[in-house]
This record gives sequence, structure tokens and C-alpha cells, in this order.
Amino acid sequence: MKKNLLCFFIPVLFYAKSFAQQAEQDTLSVKKLEDVVVKGYEQNRKLNETAGAVGVVNKQQLERYSTISVLPAINAVPGVRMEERSPGSYRLNIRGSSLRSPFGVRNVKVYLNGIPFSDPGGNTYLNQLSFYNFSSVEILKGPGSSLYGAGMGGVMLINSVPNTSNNQLSINYSRGSYNTNNVNISASGGSETYQNSISYTHQSSDGYREQSAMRRDIITWDSKITASKKQELSAHVLFGDLFYQTPGGLTKTQFLNNPKAARPAAGIFPGAIQNNASIQQKMFWAGVDHQYNFTEHFKNNTSVYGAFSKIDNPAIRNYEKRLEPNFGGRTTFSYNTNVKKAQLNLIAGAEFQKGYSTIKVYKNTSGKPDSLQTDDEVNNYQAIVFAQAELSFSKGWIATAGVSLNTSSIEFNRLSIVPSFNYKSHFNNQFSPRFSLLKKLNEKVSVYGVVSKGFSPPTVAELLPSTSVINTNLQAEKGNNFELGIRSYLISNRLFIDVNAFTFQLQNSISQRRDSSGADYFINAGKTQQKGIETALNYTISRNPNQFITNSGLQVSYSYHHFQYKQFKQLDADYSNNRIPGVAPHTVAALLNVETKPGIYVNANYFYSSKIALNDANADYASAYNLLGFKAGYKHVFNQHINAGFFVSGDNLLNETYSLGNDINAAANRFYNAAPGINFLAGISFQYVISPNKNL
Repeated sequence: MKKNLLCFFIPVLFYAKSFAQQAEQDTLSVKKLEDVVVKGYEQNRKLNETAGAVGVVNKQQLERYSTISVLPAINAVPGVRMEERSPGSYRLNIRGSSLRSPFGVRNVKVYLNGIPFSDPGGNTYLNQLSFYNFSSVEILKGPGSSLYGAGMGGVMLINSVPNTSNNQLSINYSRGSYNTNNVNISASGGSETYQNSISYTHQSSDGYREQSAMRRDIITWDSKITASKKQELSAHVLFGDLFYQTPGGLTKTQFLNNPKAARPAAGIFPGAIQNNASIQQKMFWAGVDHQYNFTEHFKNNTSVYGAFSKIDNPAIRNYEKRLEPNFGGRTTFSYNTNVKKAQLNLIAGAEFQKGYSTIKVYKNTSGKPDSLQTDDEVNNYQAIVFAQAELSFSKGWIATAGVSLNTSSIEFNRLSIVPSFNYKSHFNNQFSPRFSLLKKLNEKVSVYGVVSKGFSPPTVAELLPSTSVINTNLQAEKGNNFELGIRSYLISNRLFIDVNAFTFQLQNSISQRRDSSGADYFINAGKTQQKGIETALNYTISRNPNQFITNSGLQVSYSYHHFQYKQFKQLDADYSNNRIPGVAPHTVAALLNVETKPGIYVNANYFYSSKIALNDANADYASAYNLLGFKAGYKHVFNQHINAGFFVSGDNLLNETYSLGNDINAAANRFYNAAPGINFLAGISFQYVISPNKNL
């Protein structure tokens, strides 16, 4: 690792030093690093005034990587790991939360434009969003209990609305390795009081492995009406049609001999190709958000949404069909006033979600549904009531105290047996508090501490996993989180440093298992102790529009995670003090960007992961790996109406053989899902601006 890091950073540091010296000759030409405003915790504060571990990824940062996926940009946030087991099959890990996610996103609350996007069963279909559906992302690490209810893994706030009010048409197209195609067409227009945008994205790929092709089509519509200074209404609609094949996990021998292979047949179970292992999903989601300012000090924000998903999932052992309608809403009242020499901000609100699902499982015969095995109706809901008070004092102290009351219920009705079997699980009256204290030592340095308690009930997919056996013994996770952090601007505001240390104690930890067919199931794994340090550095090397190099910078993040079971015994096996599988103790991400006056730009990125335990016994490990990539291109503004550009990008330039999305605790040691080798992408972009602030 040290050798690879030195090879990467020595030329970077030499470059940084030379351009820093050049820029110091004209300090007036250097702009201050932009103040990032965080919307999380409903505070709308600058990042250095926010008491909590928050990662922010804006549109500019997203565009410095390949346009195929937001994965590398998200992985540049310390403590966050996004995985892709095969094209279109995403998994999100915030401080080890992927322990509960064999696939998909669980134990992380996701909001799209401030509206709940996670369903009431605890699952999030993040794969229904393309690169072009992300304008910015905020990631709140640790329990977001005071305002976002149940969930231990954190909160993701996605903004998909384009940051423009111009009337314009944009076209983006790229093509690359493995017959990858990616096209996006969008149009936006309106006026100062009304904005409208519509977007269509098509993405397809043959995949790196056998049985790993994918296709995704997404249509979105976003609209905002500013009725007056007091009132604003926005609407968001998304329709996604996604198909991707699932090649399945490989043993280490299979992985090293042919990482492109799909899972072969074994014993009584057919292979992934024979049973056409894949997922076909259609999803419709629509939300409306209303903001009203009663007075300058008293405001309300209310949103409602409805969603419907239809999923067909032929797998190794069965064929599952799911229909998942759900709806919900969220309302927040905020009030601010002055109390003597302090400013008081009060927030109170509620969130409610309700779902009705039907899940039918059939025998899978060569990729076709055969005889019915199980037929289940699932009714579930979750509700939270929350409140938060914040006091800001004149000498730089900001104190926050919040609490939420959570309740949830999941009811299963199995109709495929006579008499039908009914099981209902309640998780009621769980108080989840959060306290934080921040001190601004001066305008450039702030320190903070956080104490929070988290609560996370099992999801529908965990109580009814792919084994189709209803788990009546699974209990909710509970945990206490303690954090200390510091943020600082240094070197004339060129350097921004964000350091966070935490310890998280978890009880009834939910852990994933896989049987011989590859089906997942879950158990409570006793107590865990999760400690870590997460560091982010952002250094502006130069920023001067009058020089040849108009902008250059370096971003580096590092995470150290020491996660272990404290008390975990299963039958005769004692896993106490073992590493928690699926979590890399060390990760490093770095990005160097250079932009020039003629419009040429170059971005180089690097990612390192240390070895990862693959099972609770710590008997098997995935090897450490280094990833090197780049994106280079040219942008040109022809006139006030037309601008265009092209780019070339490459990933895994070292052609590492590694697994991105391991199957934890897999039977027969089928842990590995191979990631692509060296691959390239080339693309063009075109934008035609009709006229700003006029209707199309």
C-alpha cells in the first residue's frame, strides 16, 4: 500500500507545491473555498457550523468522474462505501451498514428532494436513479434519530433538480467498454415564478461477467411554482424501467481462474445462466412538496408521495414476483426567535409511511415461473414524531437537542397454506434522542461533539428473506453513538480539513447469512463495538480565471474503521472479538483536478481498500486493492446559446482483479462478485440555451 500511495502522491505534491508558489504571487486572485450549506438536520447551516459527520457531494464533484455511475464520487466521502455487485445492482454502506444488505440499500434513510424515497419496509431502490438524477448529495453518518426516525446506518439526502432556471436543451451521450451506452436528453424552462424540467436517460451494458447485462430507462419531471414570497409548491415524478442480470457469487478458486464467469451449477442447484438469474423492475414514484411562510419566523414544509414497484426476480432457487405500492408524507414546522443574547430555533414534525405488498414465490424452471411455493400479503407502516431545539449564542456556541418517537408494524399473511398463517410484529414507542454541542473557536475553526441513540427495526426483506421463511425471532437493533469532530480552514482558506472520531455500541446487531442455494437470511448477532476516524481534506492549489490554469485542487479522504463483535456466540462457535465482515479497516480516496482557460481539463482519481473479512469466523479475506482512474476532456462556449464538449475516461487502469460487493457469510465460500477490469468511456455533450427566464 505504501509504495502505491507514494507513487501517486509524490508527483501530486510536487505539482501542488509548484502551483501554490505561482498563486502566492497574486493572493488577490485566489477565491475562498465556497461555503457549503448543509440542509441536513433541518438547520440550513454552513458546514463548519453543523455539529455532525456530514459528507457533501455537489454536481461539480460528480462530474469529475465517469458519467456511468455516482459510485466513485460517493466512495470519496470518508466512511461511505457504495458497491456494485453487477451492473445495476447497488449496495450502500455507511459505517458498516452493508452487514444487513446482501443487495439494495437498507438501514439508510433516503430522501429525494426532501421527500421520503425509502419505502416503509426499509428498502431503497437506489438503482432506479441514474448519474443524471443527482445534482447534489448530502450524507449524514451515524443515527439520524432526532429528525429522521428509525435507522442506524445514516441518512442520504438527494437533490435531483437542475441548478438552473434557463430555457435550455441538453444532450449527453457516451459509449465505452463492454458495449456500454449512456444517453441523457433533458429540457428545462420557465420563468422566475415557474420552472419546469423533463429528462430521459437510457443506459445499457453487456456487463463484465457472464449473465451481467443491464438496461435502464428513466423518465423524470420536476416542476416548481413560486406563488408568492410566502408560498412555494414543487412536484417530482419518476418512472424507471430496470433490467439487470445477476451472475452470482464465486468461490475464490473460481474467482481467480475466471472472474468473468457466472456462478456454475452445483449439486441440486442450477447455475445463474440456466435459471436466468435476473431482476426486472418497473417503478413509479411521485411526490409533492409545499412550503409556506406564515411569518418571517414561523414556517411549514409538507410533502406527500406515492410509489409503486413491480418486480420479477428469477433466482437460483426460485422465482419471485412482487407488487409493492406504498405512500406517505412528512411535515415540519420551524420557528425562530431571539432569547436575550441567543437565537432559538425550534423544529417539530411528523412522518408517516404505509405499504401494501403481495409477494409470490414459484419454482424456477429454466428462468420461468413454475409451481407456486408461497403466497404472502405484507402490510406495514412506520411513523415518527420528532422535535428539536437549537440555541446559538453570541460567543460561537451552538447547542442542539432533539428526540423522535418511533413506531412501526409489519404484518404477514401467508395464503399458500391452509389455514393461512398470520404473523404481526410491533416495534413501538422507541425514543431516539440526539444531543450536540459546537464551538466556533474563530471564523475558521470549529469543534463539536455528538451523543445519539439509534433504533432500527428489521426490514420486510429481513423478516421475509429470499429463503421465503418468515423470521419470527428477529429483533430490532439498538445502539449508542458518540462523536467528536473538528473542521478548519487553513493557508488563507485554501485548505479545508474535516476530521471526525466516533464510537458506536450496538446491541442485537442484525447479520446476514447465505444458504447453499445463495438465498439470504438474517440473525441477531449480539453486541458490536464500532470505532473509527474519518478525515477529509480539500486543498485549492490555484484559482485564477486570468491564468492558463484557471482552477486546480486536490481532495483526499481517509477512513479507519475498527469494527468488531463484542459478544456473539452461535451454537458452539464463538465469534466474540472478531472483525465484523464486509468492512475495510482502511480506505483512501484521492482526486486531483486541473482546469485550463482554453477549456481543457484533466482529473485523476485513486482509491485504496485494505483487505476485508468475508465471514464472521474471519477465516476468509478479500485481498486489498488499488484503483486508478482519470477523466480528461474539453469544454467550449461558442456563444451565449451554444456550448459543447467531449471527454474520455478510464477506470481500473492497473487492471486489478477485485470483488466489489462481496457476499458476506456465503455458504460454500461463494463470496466473490468480480468487478470490471481496465475499461474506458468516451462521451460528448451539447447544450443549447434558448433564453434565460422565458417560457419555452
